[in-house]
Amino acid sequence: MRRTGWVACVGPFLFPWGEAGSRRVYGLVASLAAAGYDVVVAGGGPEPLTSTALPGVDGPGSVAHLGLAERPSPEAGPLGSSVQTLVRWGQRTVRWLDAQPTKPSHVLVHGGQAQYMFHLQRWCRRHRVPLIVDVVDWFNGRHVRGGYLGPLHVSMKLALRHYYPRCDGIIAISSYLEDHYRGSGRPVLRVPPTLDVKGLTLEARQTAGDAPPLTLAYAGNPHGNRKDLLGTVIEAVGNVQRDGTSVELRVYGPTLDEVRRLFGGRSLPDGVRCLGRLPQVEVSNALQGADFTVLVRRPERAADAGFSTKFCESLASGTPVIANLTSDMGRYLHPHREGLVCRDHSVAEVTGAFRAAAALSSAQRSVMRQAARSQALESFDYRAYAEPLGRFFRRWG
Repeated sequence: MRRTGWVACVGPFLFPWGEAGSRRVYGLVASLAAAGYDVVVAGGGPEPLTSTALPGVDGPGSVAHLGLAERPSPEAGPLGSSVQTLVRWGQRTVRWLDAQPTKPSHVLVHGGQAQYMFHLQRWCRRHRVPLIVDVVDWFNGRHVRGGYLGPLHVSMKLALRHYYPRCDGIIAISSYLEDHYRGSGRPVLRVPPTLDVKGLTLEARQTAGDAPPLTLAYAGNPHGNRKDLLGTVIEAVGNVQRDGTSVELRVYGPTLDEVRRLFGGRSLPDGVRCLGRLPQVEVSNALQGADFTVLVRRPERAADAGFSTKFCESLASGTPVIANLTSDMGRYLHPHREGLVCRDHSVAEVTGAFRAAAALSSAQRSVMRQAARSQALESFDYRAYAEPLGRFFRRWG
């Protein structure tokens, strides 16, 4: 059923591609379009200058997008970038909202921290437009520029503790955040990372033979081993290779020098291939070329509050995952079904998981690939959340 009015989705994220936030927003607005809403995404990049239709979204609604250049340009320099993100963030978005001939029925915001929320919340209250925030992380000061006492971390925590609980509604990416914001008394809906799983084409793979060489993949940004423990993964690869097992680890994202630093400056084991950054449209094909992707993280609050997009992308690509369980991964990753589970993030546990993976036959790996894909279709396709998101937004008309 087609809804009246339109939804403004705003924030200083790149859209439709460019970062993890891009994919998160794409899934949410695609679900809203499938629920019958017309959505205009006003992102943080400089383009397109005018509203442009986004093709490939199923549903009676639609998605269009434009850029408001909320993100500082590369030419801005340190001072200009700081002024934009710590003082002016959100002002361009508010001016754009003021310029619209009709006000949106809802505003959905992703990112921006305290400064952005200050401007946006005032606008929504003044115009009596419900403001719904998408919360995807509980930031760790070790992971941001300036550390715990830096202005960026202070802004992030002010948004998490003050501005987000005062929005009209909250979309939480994980059970941790869902439980936390239930205490605010605001309506909360949990939506994991979503994408167009049905629209993803899978390449056929051979299933003949026993115990073929093991191919692993890692795609992402480990943030100096503070987020993803890529150094632990490489150490485990070396251990398995010393057993005489053939294993290849394909690393997409960090450069060779960055990977070497993560490994303490030591020589990388044979079979570790650093392939650099990939365009987003090529990520699925790269993941499909591996038997498993690997995701190892410390079980800390930041990991439990967030939810790895790369985990969902791997299952959607039909590639099982080897991981220790953080956040809500245990809902979707079951031992020897959608992948292999490490009991903790230690080198010994990851090494044991790699040995178990290498011992699997092609037929066994194929069964896991099918289970991974089935789980993604059921749990991470944006169409599955059209009805709950539509019902959530209808709370406010």
